[in-house]
Amino acid sequence: MSKALKTIFALILFVIAHYFYPYTSVIKADASNKIKVVDGDSLEIGSTRVRLLGIDSPEYKQYCYDKNHKKYSCGIKAKKYLEDIVKSGDVECKEHSKDRYRRSLSVCYIDNTDINEKMVRAGWAVVYRDEGIPYKKAENYAKKEKAGIWQGKFMRPELYRFANKKKNS
Repeated sequence: MSKALKTIFALILFVIAHYFYPYTSVIKADASNKIKVVDGDSLEIGSTRVRLLGIDSPEYKQYCYDKNHKKYSCGIKAKKYLEDIVKSGDVECKEHSKDRYRRSLSVCYIDNTDINEKMVRAGWAVVYRDEGIPYKKAENYAKKEKAGIWQGKFMRPELYRFANKKKNS
């Protein structure tokens, strides 16, 4: 099967999953809830751990290189950007499933703005495998605008985790 055909097939499956099998529950956070940003793609709302579905941001300890080839802490910048987003209003996360760590895989919103997409569009996250196909347009925008991590060189977060897992074992 060609790559284009696989991508189209994955997109169709994603649309079916998201529109015909909608989220299983809603997790809300307002001023009365404790919300903690763990990193650029994970939150804790009360006792619930939430992983932003379809995106992957730099790991907390990950470094990237800016347009001048200067090393900077892109993982911390991604976390800070997400912190700024969640401070701007009430958060509502629509859970689609759980991951192997029992985290809620969710699309989160503030005033109907998709936070997951906002992270990708700002360049502080990338599309995660085939899960984030709806965010591909946002990723292309970030690349074109050289936003966030796209301003210079970086290792995709998934590859960074794999490389560090091998290095630490």
